[in-house]
Amino acid sequence: MFGSHSQKGTKIDADGLVGNKCSQNLWVYTADCMPIFFADKRTRNVATLHCGRKGLEKKIIKNLVKIFDNFGTSRDDLLVAIGPAISKEHYLVDKMTFKEFYRKAENKNITFKLTKTNSDLCFSDSNHFREQNLNQLDLKRSAYKQLLNESISHTNIDISNLCTYKFNNEFYSWRRSKTISRQWNLICS
Repeated sequence: MFGSHSQKGTKIDADGLVGNKCSQNLWVYTADCMPIFFADKRTRNVATLHCGRKGLEKKIIKNLVKIFDNFGTSRDDLLVAIGPAISKEHYLVDKMTFKEFYRKAENKNITFKLTKTNSDLCFSDSNHFREQNLNQLDLKRSAYKQLLNESISHTNIDISNLCTYKFNNEFYSWRRSKTISRQWNLICS
Protein backbone atom coordinates (compact mmCIF):
# COMPACT_ATOMS: atom_id res chain seq x y z
CA MET A 1 0.00 0.00 0.00
CA PHE A 2 1.23 3.50 -0.76
CA GLY A 3 1.63 5.83 2.20
CA SER A 4 -0.24 8.63 0.44
CA HIS A 5 -3.34 6.40 0.20
CA SER A 6 -3.66 6.19 3.98
CA GLN A 7 -5.65 8.71 5.96
CA LYS A 8 -4.07 10.78 8.71
CA GLY A 9 -4.65 9.16 12.09
CA THR A 10 -5.78 5.79 10.72
CA LYS A 11 -4.13 2.40 10.89
CA ILE A 12 -3.65 0.34 7.76
CA ASP A 13 -3.82 -3.46 7.81
CA ALA A 14 -0.99 -4.38 5.44
CA ASP A 15 2.38 -6.11 5.58
CA GLY A 16 4.05 -3.32 3.64
CA LEU A 17 3.90 0.42 3.15
CA VAL A 18 5.63 2.41 0.42
CA GLY A 19 6.28 6.13 0.74
CA ASN A 20 5.54 7.63 -2.63
CA LYS A 21 5.93 11.26 -1.52
CA CYS A 22 8.73 13.12 0.21
CA SER A 23 8.65 13.74 3.95
CA GLN A 24 6.54 10.72 4.83
CA ASN A 25 6.91 8.70 8.03
CA LEU A 26 6.08 5.02 7.72
CA TRP A 27 5.39 2.97 10.84
CA VAL A 28 5.11 -0.78 11.25
CA TYR A 29 4.67 -2.77 14.43
CA THR A 30 6.23 -6.14 15.07
CA ALA A 31 6.89 -8.62 17.84
CA ASP A 32 9.01 -11.50 16.52
CA CYS A 33 8.70 -10.76 12.81
CA MET A 34 11.26 -8.55 11.09
CA PRO A 35 10.73 -4.89 10.40
CA ILE A 36 12.52 -4.37 7.09
CA PHE A 37 13.20 -0.83 5.90
CA PHE A 38 14.04 0.23 2.36
CA ALA A 39 15.32 3.63 1.26
CA ASP A 40 16.33 4.97 -2.14
CA LYS A 41 19.19 7.30 -1.24
CA ARG A 42 18.77 9.24 -4.51
CA THR A 43 14.98 9.82 -4.61
CA ARG A 44 14.36 9.46 -0.85
CA ASN A 45 11.48 7.04 -1.47
CA VAL A 46 11.10 4.71 1.51
CA ALA A 47 9.21 1.55 2.37
CA THR A 48 8.73 -0.76 5.31
CA LEU A 49 7.72 -4.40 5.62
CA HIS A 50 6.36 -6.54 8.42
CA CYS A 51 8.05 -9.77 7.37
CA GLY A 52 7.99 -13.18 8.98
CA ARG A 53 8.00 -16.78 7.82
CA LYS A 54 4.89 -16.47 5.68
CA GLY A 55 6.01 -13.20 4.11
CA LEU A 56 9.33 -14.75 3.12
CA GLU A 57 7.53 -17.77 1.68
CA LYS A 58 5.34 -15.44 -0.40
CA LYS A 59 8.40 -13.47 -1.61
CA ILE A 60 7.23 -10.18 -0.10
CA ILE A 61 10.76 -8.76 -0.48
CA LYS A 62 10.84 -9.49 -4.22
CA ASN A 63 7.43 -7.85 -4.63
CA LEU A 64 8.56 -4.70 -2.81
CA VAL A 65 11.75 -4.45 -4.86
CA LYS A 66 9.57 -4.57 -8.00
CA ILE A 67 7.76 -1.45 -6.73
CA PHE A 68 11.11 0.32 -6.41
CA ASP A 69 11.90 -0.85 -9.96
CA ASN A 70 8.73 0.93 -11.10
CA PHE A 71 10.05 4.09 -9.41
CA GLY A 72 13.26 3.75 -11.43
CA THR A 73 15.40 2.96 -8.40
CA SER A 74 18.91 1.70 -9.08
CA ARG A 75 19.96 -1.30 -6.99
CA ASP A 76 23.09 0.67 -6.04
CA ASP A 77 20.88 3.37 -4.48
CA LEU A 78 18.67 0.97 -2.50
CA LEU A 79 19.57 0.71 1.19
CA VAL A 80 17.98 -1.97 3.40
CA ALA A 81 17.89 -2.41 7.17
CA ILE A 82 16.47 -5.41 9.00
CA GLY A 83 15.46 -4.52 12.55
CA PRO A 84 15.25 -6.59 15.73
CA ALA A 85 13.41 -9.90 15.32
CA ILE A 86 13.45 -13.39 16.74
CA SER A 87 16.79 -15.17 16.30
CA LYS A 88 17.16 -18.65 14.90
CA GLU A 89 18.11 -19.94 18.36
CA HIS A 90 14.63 -19.10 19.60
CA TYR A 91 12.53 -19.75 16.49
CA LEU A 92 11.94 -23.48 16.67
CA VAL A 93 9.62 -25.18 14.20
CA ASP A 94 8.65 -28.74 13.39
CA LYS A 95 10.38 -30.61 10.59
CA MET A 96 7.51 -30.20 8.10
CA THR A 97 7.29 -26.42 8.61
CA PHE A 98 11.08 -26.20 8.28
CA LYS A 99 11.12 -28.14 5.01
CA GLU A 100 8.18 -26.21 3.55
CA PHE A 101 9.76 -22.89 4.48
CA TYR A 102 13.02 -23.61 2.68
CA ARG A 103 11.19 -25.08 -0.30
CA LYS A 104 9.08 -21.93 -0.70
CA ALA A 105 11.36 -19.17 0.60
CA GLU A 106 14.63 -20.35 -0.91
CA ASN A 107 13.46 -22.83 -3.56
CA LYS A 108 15.37 -25.64 -1.84
CA ASN A 109 14.25 -29.11 -0.90
CA ILE A 110 15.66 -30.11 2.46
CA THR A 111 16.18 -33.76 3.27
CA PHE A 112 16.74 -34.99 6.80
CA LYS A 113 18.84 -37.82 8.06
CA LEU A 114 17.72 -38.87 11.49
CA THR A 115 20.80 -38.32 13.55
CA LYS A 116 21.16 -37.40 17.17
CA THR A 117 21.70 -33.77 16.11
CA ASN A 118 18.37 -33.56 14.25
CA SER A 119 16.21 -35.69 16.48
CA ASP A 120 17.35 -34.48 19.92
CA LEU A 121 18.25 -30.81 19.66
CA CYS A 122 19.02 -29.27 23.02
CA PHE A 123 18.58 -25.54 23.58
CA SER A 124 19.06 -23.43 26.64
CA ASP A 125 16.69 -20.75 27.84
CA SER A 126 16.83 -19.77 31.50
CA ASN A 127 17.16 -23.47 32.26
CA HIS A 128 17.97 -26.39 29.98
CA PHE A 129 15.21 -28.26 28.26
CA ARG A 130 14.96 -30.68 25.37
CA GLU A 131 12.70 -30.25 22.33
CA GLN A 132 12.06 -33.28 20.16
CA ASN A 133 12.14 -32.92 16.37
CA LEU A 134 12.41 -29.12 16.26
CA ASN A 135 14.63 -27.12 13.95
CA GLN A 136 15.97 -23.58 14.10
CA LEU A 137 14.50 -21.31 11.43
CA ASP A 138 16.71 -18.35 10.52
CA LEU A 139 14.43 -15.59 9.21
CA LYS A 140 17.14 -12.94 9.00
CA ARG A 141 19.44 -15.19 6.97
CA SER A 142 16.65 -16.04 4.55
CA ALA A 143 15.69 -12.37 4.16
CA TYR A 144 19.35 -11.54 3.52
CA LYS A 145 19.56 -14.25 0.83
CA GLN A 146 16.37 -12.96 -0.83
CA LEU A 147 17.82 -9.43 -0.87
CA LEU A 148 21.03 -10.69 -2.47
CA ASN A 149 18.94 -12.58 -5.05
CA GLU A 150 17.39 -9.22 -5.96
CA SER A 151 20.89 -7.89 -6.74
CA ILE A 152 21.08 -5.67 -3.68
CA SER A 153 24.70 -5.40 -2.62
CA HIS A 154 25.66 -6.84 0.76
CA THR A 155 27.24 -3.46 1.53
CA ASN A 156 23.77 -1.86 1.27
CA ILE A 157 22.17 -4.26 3.79
CA ASP A 158 22.32 -3.86 7.57
CA ILE A 159 20.95 -6.54 9.89
CA SER A 160 20.30 -6.05 13.59
CA ASN A 161 21.64 -8.82 15.78
CA LEU A 162 19.07 -8.09 18.52
CA CYS A 163 16.63 -10.89 19.32
CA THR A 164 13.11 -9.93 20.41
CA TYR A 165 12.74 -13.22 22.29
CA LYS A 166 16.02 -13.01 24.19
CA PHE A 167 15.89 -9.36 25.29
CA ASN A 168 12.69 -9.48 27.33
CA ASN A 169 13.22 -6.05 28.93
CA GLU A 170 13.65 -4.31 25.57
CA PHE A 171 11.23 -6.06 23.20
CA TYR A 172 7.87 -7.78 23.08
CA SER A 173 7.82 -11.35 21.84
CA TRP A 174 4.74 -13.38 21.05
CA ARG A 175 6.72 -16.63 21.15
CA ARG A 176 8.16 -15.82 24.56
CA SER A 177 5.08 -14.54 26.40
CA LYS A 178 2.08 -14.80 24.01
CA THR A 179 1.58 -11.03 24.43
CA ILE A 180 -0.44 -8.96 22.00
CA SER A 181 1.88 -6.01 22.68
CA ARG A 182 4.23 -4.92 19.88
CA GLN A 183 7.07 -2.51 19.26
CA TRP A 184 6.68 0.28 16.74
CA ASN A 185 9.33 0.71 14.03
CA LEU A 186 9.72 3.84 11.94
CA ILE A 187 11.40 5.12 8.78
CA CYS A 188 11.29 8.73 7.61
CA SER A 189 11.94 10.06 4.12
